[in-house]
Amino acid sequence: MGHWGVGMGGWAWLFLVLLIIGIVVLVVVLVRVLASGSGGSPAAPAGGERPGRAREILAERYARGEISTEEYQERLRVLEGG
Repeated sequence: MGHWGVGMGGWAWLFLVLLIIGIVVLVVVLVRVLASGSGGSPAAPAGGERPGRAREILAERYARGEISTEEYQERLRVLEGG
């Protein structure tokens, strides 16, 4: 019959705040884990891509006319290590 939490003093409010913070942190961590596991994240490091993907991207850019023939050949040479 008194106010909620009177018997515990301020501990009930502290517990409630910590519980809410914990739930928020859990949701943020789950979202990040699920987003990084999808493989479609723009922030994914280039080293994690499958082999040959850089050449595919280069060929696509060349086909769209974004880069010249000389630039394509130079970048392809760099990708092949020579």
